[in-house]
Amino acid sequence: MTLFRPVTAAAALFLTLGATLVSQSSAPRANPAGNGRFTFALIGDMPYGPEGEMKFPNVIADINADRTLAFVAHDGDIKNGSTVCSDEMFANRLDLFNQVSHPVIYVPGDNEWTDCHRANNGAYDPLERLAHLRSLFFPSPQSLGQRTLTLERQSALFPENVRWVVKDVMFAGLHVVGSNNNLGRTPAADAEYAARNAATLEWLHDTFVEARLQEARAVMLVIQANPGFDVAPASRTGFNDFLAALEAETLAFRKPVVLVHGDSHYFRIDKPMIGTRSRRRVENFTRVETFGESDNHWLHVTVEPGSPNVFVFDQRIVTANLVAQ
Repeated sequence: MTLFRPVTAAAALFLTLGATLVSQSSAPRANPAGNGRFTFALIGDMPYGPEGEMKFPNVIADINADRTLAFVAHDGDIKNGSTVCSDEMFANRLDLFNQVSHPVIYVPGDNEWTDCHRANNGAYDPLERLAHLRSLFFPSPQSLGQRTLTLERQSALFPENVRWVVKDVMFAGLHVVGSNNNLGRTPAADAEYAARNAATLEWLHDTFVEARLQEARAVMLVIQANPGFDVAPASRTGFNDFLAALEAETLAFRKPVVLVHGDSHYFRIDKPMIGTRSRRRVENFTRVETFGESDNHWLHVTVEPGSPNVFVFDQRIVTANLVAQ
């Protein structure tokens, strides 16, 4: 199975700068028992600024108190967009993730690297910050957290693209970030986008291939960016390829597909995908946007064996983080 479909010349040039693409672990396989009940947590856009740094330990404590969780998925933005992208910040966030008693699967956000060129972020080179992020948070097939989970990583170039299976549900993390997915700022950024976008589309396709082979009951995808379901295509150029591929794969799969993201700091669960041809709502697709920014809470998810929707979502409001109105 090839890792890439044909890519642009810019993407090909960028790929020559990296290592040979080699999967870091074998493809995850469904639990033979299958169809079993389990729970997990979804978080993102935290810790976010001084308020978030104060509140995030309460989120960790609340999650750690639930001993039933199979894993915790963080959908990116481990800092806000106006604080420094320093090595010390990265080390602090890694330490926080490793205080979680469950496996932590982290998908990068734009605040961690794409936006680090800003003066108030320290005027870093975003590609240098991305390389540091990858080396620090994704050095092996193991997840973060005190109890780890073995993940399938796409390659040495894109170790943040991950896949894992719990019982008969397929999960994948894909590196799709805000700030138009790093497209349209500089030629170097455009080359980075082209290579990563090609890898992301391949990983998305392969995830659904694996889901069908393993007869998965559902697929859950985790990205950082709000890709703009309700935005005109001309204003979301960095996401159009991803959204088109997501629609095609969802329609072909015919079972529940959930896209989890953060980015716009508005907790919601809805069905925003409208079929390009049918102009009808795609009913087997659900979008979940996690809590974030000043709302430092988390989402408890149960996979129910008998539910046709597979996932049951429950808000977990961390009372220690409530602010008097």
